[in-house]
Amino acid sequence: MGEYKKLWWTLIGVLVVSFGVLGWMGKEVYQQAPPIPGQIATASGQVVMTEEQILDGQVAWQTAGGMTVGSILGHGAYQAPDWTADWLHRELTAWLDLAAQERFGVKFDQLDGDNQAVLQRQLKNEYRKNTYDAATDTAIVSDRRAQAIAQTASYYDKLFGDDQSLRQSRIHFAMKEATLPTAEARARLANFFFWTSWAAATERPDTTATYTNNWPHEPLIDNVPTAENIIWSIMSVIILIAGVGLLVWAWAFTRKEEEEPAAPARDPILGMALTASQHALGKYLFLVVALFVSQIFIGGFTAHYTVEGQTFYGVNVSEWLPYSLVRTWHIQAALFWIATGFLAAGLFLVPILNGGKDPKHQKLGVDILFWALILVVVGSFTGNFAAIAHLIPQSWNFWLGHQGYEYVELGRLWQIGKFLGIVFWLVLMLRGIVPALRQKGDKNLLALFSASVVCIGLFYGAGLAYGEKTHITIMEYWRWWVVHLWVEGFFEVFATAALAFIFCTMGLVSKRGATSASLAAAVLFMLGGTPGTMHHLYFSGTTTPIMAIGASFSALEVVPLVVLGYEAWENWRLKARAPWVESLHWPLKFFVCVAFWNMFGAGVFGFMVNPPVALYYIQGLNTTAVHAHAALFGVYGFLALGFTLFVLRYIRPNMQFNHGLMNTSFWCMNIGLVMMIVLSLLPIGLMQFYASVSVGTWWARGETFMQQDILQTLRWMRTFGDVVFIVGGLGVMWQVVTALFGTQSATAVDADLAAQRT
Repeated sequence: MGEYKKLWWTLIGVLVVSFGVLGWMGKEVYQQAPPIPGQIATASGQVVMTEEQILDGQVAWQTAGGMTVGSILGHGAYQAPDWTADWLHRELTAWLDLAAQERFGVKFDQLDGDNQAVLQRQLKNEYRKNTYDAATDTAIVSDRRAQAIAQTASYYDKLFGDDQSLRQSRIHFAMKEATLPTAEARARLANFFFWTSWAAATERPDTTATYTNNWPHEPLIDNVPTAENIIWSIMSVIILIAGVGLLVWAWAFTRKEEEEPAAPARDPILGMALTASQHALGKYLFLVVALFVSQIFIGGFTAHYTVEGQTFYGVNVSEWLPYSLVRTWHIQAALFWIATGFLAAGLFLVPILNGGKDPKHQKLGVDILFWALILVVVGSFTGNFAAIAHLIPQSWNFWLGHQGYEYVELGRLWQIGKFLGIVFWLVLMLRGIVPALRQKGDKNLLALFSASVVCIGLFYGAGLAYGEKTHITIMEYWRWWVVHLWVEGFFEVFATAALAFIFCTMGLVSKRGATSASLAAAVLFMLGGTPGTMHHLYFSGTTTPIMAIGASFSALEVVPLVVLGYEAWENWRLKARAPWVESLHWPLKFFVCVAFWNMFGAGVFGFMVNPPVALYYIQGLNTTAVHAHAALFGVYGFLALGFTLFVLRYIRPNMQFNHGLMNTSFWCMNIGLVMMIVLSLLPIGLMQFYASVSVGTWWARGETFMQQDILQTLRWMRTFGDVVFIVGGLGVMWQVVTALFGTQSATAVDADLAAQRT
């Protein structure tokens, strides 16, 4: 550890404490998850549904596309309703109508205010009362509520089938006809939807809040933010301000200006002979841009479904390529090409770590990993198609088809294949890292880089901790280990350490400064990012302590983003260190862009949805899509493309970037992303936000509200941003493809390299 002892012990302490907290919260999630009653029954003994039927409904929901068709507990797609909020409101209004008919002989909306108030008070008392008896494993509902459940289930049977009375609703929700072809599957689906709404309406024992902390906003039963929600929202803002203030003080008093080393006359990396494994990375770079361009075209296709529903400019394509499928492909393609960019960057560094030579059989390993990746991509995409088209038995769906959970939609078999591929990448990385660690000299930066590589290789396995019928609250705990902790935590540390190592190897920054900065960044990222994972679970069936910890630590995630402007400037000014650095103009520009979007996408738009009271009203609205697009592509997408251009520059050392093409591409992608957000996603999200606060979650996600002319126009306006963005993406692809498959011979490349080395 040497002179970095304090930073190392701080990082170790942060990891021990933060993962201890995360583990304790996991225990809390397992023990306090809302019960799934063995049976839901009436007081007279009529069984309405059983636990097995509810879990079978969860499976049926997965086969329909799960979180790609609307959302559950606020998590999923945004075009169709949130089924938890939608079912709850429909069942409540059905109960009120039944009660009004029984007592007054008219519908509820025909009653005067006093009589409506009486029935609403009875409604709240019945729905919020917890009638679950653990001893008998039974929850009791009234006969009237059983009737309301049956009426609501009938609506969903028609909606997820092919009943023509709801065909227009399916178009508005971008659902294909006969989303679930069998009546039995639709009946079980209704059981699952009911149970999520039961958890959202029923008070947790010994509290005055429901199992979902009163989410969704539903005034009919006084589902409003809890006192704890308000308190911890205010605390999160205070913690954010305090964190920023402390960071500024620490920056001012502890940061030491490092004397910059004299930049070498020539690029040290370019002076190394390319190894066989580095030559083999060209196909990885091609896969990155091929999947990237496919993803953005699919994204445009997906966005168009939000205005036409079942057709693409009048052509009915939803039978085979419905919204649920193309949205799945859009997300999965993004994860595959971004991960491939990171994997390629790591593999490029292995020979550099290993003294300029490949470990034995490294090229073979690189080739095997590539084709394994192709197999997983093709297999998972094919499985997604077969599952949503119902071409495979339901019993095969979870393993070969579609898990139904956002960001981990791929079937479990392909998920295991992806995990094994990442572990194999870890082995390939360690073959170069371990010998380098044994050499003399300061290895602190390399040790941090190594630790991030190990974590990337292993922590994706958290997604294997749940099964097909795992309680959805427990599943969400593990899913966010992958989506948040693996991506936003360890990938962030990997990127920081990798860039520091690259610039240090080039002689552009001092090793001491790079090491100190990387360790400090790792401390900040993991301090907020690890327990902050829980901010995704405020309303997924967890308790108040989860909300308190999630709100407090997720506020700290924003703190290090405050100084990213300085980091961007530090990266950009490297261009002036030596004339040869100009050849890295475009990778550096992409890295600078990452800092910008990290500040806005992850920082500003991330904190917009972080405080509990904010997320209470906007969970599952288009405001979430704003954060997702600006952070996932703006940060990790630009970073993966920056790594791709960096590796490309060295495996094709004689190439010249087409500055006109790259300038157009760079700005088109940035401007296109801004246009998507400003012209469509953000205004729609803000209008939904107002609707959610003023009326309820069901209304903000409901058909009537979402089909207003103004919102239809805003969805159409996204086309402008999509087109501009696609132009930029095509430009990057063209640059990479022409560099990879240019006509200059290998002999010319070798001669050019030899000239530079002499």
